[in-house]
Amino acid sequence: MLYLSTLLIEHHELQDFEALIALIKQVKTENNERFFRIDVRPPYPNTPENWEDRLESAFY
Repeated sequence: MLYLSTLLIEHHELQDFEALIALIKQVKTENNERFFRIDVRPPYPNTPENWEDRLESAFY
């Protein structure tokens, strides 16, 4: 299972929400993850109001 909090901790180089979207797509493909848990809110200033939907769409 892929946890959003783990991604954020392991990838301090991320600077914005769009970079997070790209990382989620990459990690899902590389690791063949089947489940995604959104357990924290992304800390970026450009995080949109529909951030949960966007993250789920990027994963699935």
